[in-house]
Amino acid sequence: FPNPPSSTHTLSVNPPIPKGTMFSRLVARQTSKAVAGKASIHSTAKQQAKVLVALYADPKTGYPPKYARDEIPVITKYDHPLFPDATTTPTPQTELPWKPGELLGCVSGELGLRKFLEDRGHTLVVTSDKDGPDSEFEKEIVDADVVISQPFWPAYITAERFAKAPNLKLVMTAGIGSDHVDLEAANKAKATVTEVTFCNSISVAEHVCMQILALVRNYIPSYKTIVDGGWNIADCVSRAYDVEGMSLGTVAAGRIGLAVLRRMAPFDMKLHYTDRHRLPAHVEEELNLTFHETAEDMYPHCDVVTLNCPLHPETEHMINDETLKLFKKGAYLVNTARGKLIDRDSIVRALESGHVAGYAGDVWFPQPPPKDHPWRSMPNHAMTPHTSGTVLSAQARYAAGVVETLECFFDGKPIRDEYLICQDGALAGVGAHSYSEGNATGGSDEATKFGGASGNV
Repeated sequence: FPNPPSSTHTLSVNPPIPKGTMFSRLVARQTSKAVAGKASIHSTAKQQAKVLVALYADPKTGYPPKYARDEIPVITKYDHPLFPDATTTPTPQTELPWKPGELLGCVSGELGLRKFLEDRGHTLVVTSDKDGPDSEFEKEIVDADVVISQPFWPAYITAERFAKAPNLKLVMTAGIGSDHVDLEAANKAKATVTEVTFCNSISVAEHVCMQILALVRNYIPSYKTIVDGGWNIADCVSRAYDVEGMSLGTVAAGRIGLAVLRRMAPFDMKLHYTDRHRLPAHVEEELNLTFHETAEDMYPHCDVVTLNCPLHPETEHMINDETLKLFKKGAYLVNTARGKLIDRDSIVRALESGHVAGYAGDVWFPQPPPKDHPWRSMPNHAMTPHTSGTVLSAQARYAAGVVETLECFFDGKPIRDEYLICQDGALAGVGAHSYSEGNATGGSDEATKFGGASGNV
């Protein structure tokens, strides 16, 4: 571990905390030889690092849940023409103590880190209480060396939090997307920022395709008709169409955007994209893609637009009243990238006026959104909580990626470039390819309005 804190000795033992609680802690210790008549444990292990993790709460029905499947497919590699040498799934050296398909992303799941950190003598703190000055996360970050959170339940690492955490050397995203971290402040603090690139890109792409079909075919109102005991077919089909022959455009054709295009091509849609990194000609020919220099050039041609770009200062509120005027009347918009790509009230007005026929996605700002967030009640939406990239299949991969990165960090080995966002005071690796300098965390304090730390309401 680079620059470890000074050695400490602990004579007392923390009382056990039941699994499933909102807040759990482990401290790895070495057990001394038992003393007759006493049940004490004496620790002489060096406390090498404190790892603070923010995860969403356990299922209301308890942990572990009853799983629907006994196994999941094993994925070892992905294909992308722009990243031919950077598409293997995580390959940690440590034998992983969980079975792929288990729920690892909640508090009791602990990302499967307990044994790994315990064996190395580190301290782990896991909480879902992440927002506001009185949160457990805020109290614990002051002496944390490593912070980990997920895009689905992000711990916003602002400049203020960096200032409170002088030991903080590594900020990790268990998943993809580091916009919840003030990258400018991270660079000033010389903190390394990482994510697990490609771990759940296909998971998100599948969610995009599902939501495109759900919107265009009016699936959710039709399903609700059945749940409510009805059978009015005219009501169900009055807003339902085929996607065949429609034009689909993606803002960004990286790992997720290209996967969406590939999956929607068999539906005989006309495919468009815009990206600052143009795809190879053979890919454009294979999918019969139309390239546009800018998103504004692309919007008027599309019946469906999907956002698959990262959030940074250049893309914040890229969908607003002015850009929405460029959309066809009756177009659909799907956003599984980041909620702050869209001006919150602009999309509400566009749906209420009928200019946009439907909006779907699973990303909000902040996360969790306040209970009175207008996207919960606006018309013709198909929003979900931020679930696309945290299905059980994806959790196995991003948890393994966290272990791989921690191995490299603790052992002083290079972290693979496709996981790096910031290092040594500058954007690095995939971060230099995908992000711009600056901060996109402004307004994240609104997450405290959700009304509860657990997130289960």
